[in-house]
Amino acid sequence: MVVVIAGDHKGQKGRVIAVDRDKDRVTVEGVNMISRHRKPSAQNPQGGIEKREAALAISNVMLIDNSGDATRVGRTRGENGKLVRVSKKSGEVIK
Repeated sequence: MVVVIAGDHKGQKGRVIAVDRDKDRVTVEGVNMISRHRKPSAQNPQGGIEKREAALAISNVMLIDNSGDATRVGRTRGENGKLVRVSKKSGEVIK
């Protein structure tokens, strides 16, 4: 879960659908909706206007920790010696 921290959709929360690491973009469920005009085809004989999510810059979203607050993420060694993600605000391990 992430929250949008900048832009027209600031404050909206949603689940991450896709991440494009090459372009540093992220697609969030229900945020940054666009309208695509589709021509009739074999799969969609009716055609029409389709609403879907567009990608956001990854710098404009912030992770939500277990307590529901937006937080930066740090990394530290866990109990078994492996690196784990940790909330900078609360110090809790992020799953």
